[in-house]
Amino acid sequence: MNKLDIYIGKHVLGAILVVMLIVVGLDLLFSLIDELDSVNERYDLFEVVIYLAMTTPRRLYEFLPLSCLVGCLVGLGMLASHSELTVMRAAGVSTRRIVGGVMKPVLVLVIGALLLGEFVVPQTEQVAQSRRALVQSGGEALKSRHGVWHREGDTFIHINAVQPDGRVFGVTRYRVDGARDLQSASYAREGKFRDGAWQLSEISETLFHGDRTEVVHRQSEVWHSGLTPTLLSVVVVEPVDLSISGLRAFSQYLAEQGLDNVSYQLAFWKKLLQPLGILALVLIGISFIFGPLRSVTVGQRLIVGIMVGLVFKFAQDMLGPASSVYGFTPLLAVLLPIVVCFLVGGWMLKRAK
Repeated sequence: MNKLDIYIGKHVLGAILVVMLIVVGLDLLFSLIDELDSVNERYDLFEVVIYLAMTTPRRLYEFLPLSCLVGCLVGLGMLASHSELTVMRAAGVSTRRIVGGVMKPVLVLVIGALLLGEFVVPQTEQVAQSRRALVQSGGEALKSRHGVWHREGDTFIHINAVQPDGRVFGVTRYRVDGARDLQSASYAREGKFRDGAWQLSEISETLFHGDRTEVVHRQSEVWHSGLTPTLLSVVVVEPVDLSISGLRAFSQYLAEQGLDNVSYQLAFWKKLLQPLGILALVLIGISFIFGPLRSVTVGQRLIVGIMVGLVFKFAQDMLGPASSVYGFTPLLAVLLPIVVCFLVGGWMLKRAK
């Protein structure tokens, strides 16, 4: 990498980091305001700050595509505003060379995002969601609005919190028969996964016998379930925040249970193809600088970048449910906006030459 590449990369990378800082900072501020509505004697301001700190890696990963697009428009746009890009091209530097100088720091960020999304975000999100649910519930059945629901066969399961060490808290199970009539409802205060099964403790179960009920209390119970700690760590986290391997494993599990797994397949392809999506957005940004946004203000570039990023996101979000309705693969729903961005960006750069 020579001095020209370093110079271009420094401006673009600096702009991306500044945009990232602003966007993530605003998102944290809005989240703090939203979380204040849930503050009580257990979930106090200190717990809110811990929760926000633990979810910061997820926010960095989530806003990276938009930050790369807007940062590219701002950083490269500043070079264009100062006529530096014009001087470079007059000196014989090709457009392809400038594009390469922009893409190099972006590739570093893309690799960092892959590692962040695969190894850091799933762990921090599970700890954050489980800690918040556990603090808010106080160990009571169904009290936490942040717990998870799941169905396994004829049993509907709600779990307040899942810890990374394989422990679960507040396990409520509803068992129904073929006619969907409730047969039993049980609540276990805590469970640990040992020898391929869950060891539940402090169980209170209500059995429904036609016109009467029977309450049974047990100190312990062995619960055999296809939900392993690995799969539960997937359930407690939103699909978009899971690792690629976790999404694939849980999608297969849902298919085996006869449950809808389209949202997990969609999240899988989004995460797998996110590097291509970032590069496509950056290519669009570069083409704008060499084309219609060459001599506009920074504010106008920001508006255009945000609009393009939102259109790209909305396109993927709309095509995702459409894939379920119209029966085409989620891969196409994720890939189509990326391909369109590459084609449009390449076409505009070709015209700029």
